Amino acid sequence: MIKVNYFARLRELTGKMEETIEQQSMTVNELLDWAEATYPGFGKDTVHVAVNEEYALKEDIIQAGDICAFIPPVSGG
Repeated sequence: MIKVNYFARLRELTGKMEETIEQQSMTVNELLDWAEATYPGFGKDTVHVAVNEEYALKEDIIQAGDICAFIPPVSGG
């Protein structure tokens, strides 16, 4: 199982702070595809993913037991 955490607008979109996905392994890109299919409007092309508190590339492999975080773009002033 892979645990995912949602932040900022993604928390509002999903209505969740976190959830667990029943997968043994997947790429970061596959995780983003899953998120977009599960939550239309997720914005997979602009969201960054951290795996075990480190930014990940789309081709990186996520393993069961890993903790992922979806990090939306940040605007500031």
